[in-house]
Amino acid sequence: MTSGTIPELAYPPRITPFTKTFWDGLREGRFSTTRCRQCSHMTFPPKPVCPECWSKDVEWVELSGRGVLRSYTEVTAAPSMFAAEAPYILCLVDLDEGIRCLSRVIADWGELVPDKRVRVQVREAEPAYLFDFVLDEGGN
Repeated sequence: MTSGTIPELAYPPRITPFTKTFWDGLREGRFSTTRCRQCSHMTFPPKPVCPECWSKDVEWVELSGRGVLRSYTEVTAAPSMFAAEAPYILCLVDLDEGIRCLSRVIADWGELVPDKRVRVQVREAEPAYLFDFVLDEGGN
């Protein structure tokens, strides 16, 4: 945003000592998650315990932020804390690293079709930056 004011989130994410790495990374332009050092399973959102083998030995890895749009829906009757933002489009994306991710996609409804390439775009907000997906015009 270049207007000088960063919007305050009506329903901010819960930032814990563990997830602070993720939220700080977004603020710095990095999109990351956790990978288990024991079985190599990656998961999103980041987790302090591997959901595959239950190991607590996880590491932070940076993601490309690129993937394939699998599904999407327009939210017109939003929960009260998001009502002012409606309508908006939620999407399900399979990231190139093999992780499935749910977020908003910033695009016109008519531009969206399953299997289109998308990429992460960081959105300035307080107390934490967020991420959305946008169409990846450079993707094949």
